[in-house]
Amino acid sequence: MRATNPHLLIVDGVLERLYGLRERRVAPPGTLPSDLAAAAGESALAQAGVSPADVGLLIFAGVSEDLEEPATAHVVAHKLGVRAPVFDVKNACNGVLNALQIADALIRTGTHTTVLITTGELPSRLMRLPAADRSELAYAMPAYTGGDMGAALLVQASADPGLLATRFAADPAGWEAATMVNPYFGSDDRPRCPRIDSESLVRSCLGFAQDGVREMEDLGFKIGDADLVCVHQASVPFTRTLCAALGAEPDHVVPVFPRYGNVGTGCLPLQLVEARDAGRLNRGDLVALFGLASGTSCGLALCQW
Repeated sequence: MRATNPHLLIVDGVLERLYGLRERRVAPPGTLPSDLAAAAGESALAQAGVSPADVGLLIFAGVSEDLEEPATAHVVAHKLGVRAPVFDVKNACNGVLNALQIADALIRTGTHTTVLITTGELPSRLMRLPAADRSELAYAMPAYTGGDMGAALLVQASADPGLLATRFAADPAGWEAATMVNPYFGSDDRPRCPRIDSESLVRSCLGFAQDGVREMEDLGFKIGDADLVCVHQASVPFTRTLCAALGAEPDHVVPVFPRYGNVGTGCLPLQLVEARDAGRLNRGDLVALFGLASGTSCGLALCQW
């Protein structure tokens, strides 16, 4: 951040003090979103003992993408040797959660039996975009907390579906709270680096948290019923505030932001893996996935592991 903005005074440790970020992962130069997604997809298929030939549909759900056209899902499928229909799903940080809803719907209708959801995020590249002044840097600061990663979820037909329910909502009036300008379209006077109005974004997201609690109750569950609660983690203070609004106990949440940063669409899958590897996620556990994204949108998925 300091190298990109040598004209601005940036104090040491500002990202840890403001957001709780201690470390993160940065992909090697030349790495593409499809590389991260394909590596994660290969691992998911290997763990499940599923051949690429058995994948009936591949979805790429990342914010980052290789190209404007074609869909990055084509590139991921080619790298994996998957010969099946593919498409991208794009909804900011809720992409994977939306893809999970789509996969579930297509499996329930009998259209597909095996769907591979992939994502590859490279937010560290945003740090190469300089801010014009301190005001612009202040709005762009949250974007400097991004960490790179790939993730994949394999969704298959089952006599006892693991995905119990999904619910989504949106507040389109809040779209300006967090934006990143398309380099090919838009006025020249708008900043190239991301612009995030944290106060407006948090206010909108916390309203959605209450909606999520009500949706769970309508489905016959309480937040306390969940053995594991996964939430989008944009910073440590944000995660604490969101969990308090949801009524989620701290020991039911796996903190990932301090070690990985904001990994975008990979945040919810990352928490599932961290919980599994730590022995905190077992067969039969009830898992609540709460997704929040710029736009503003929210999503809820209840799963039986």
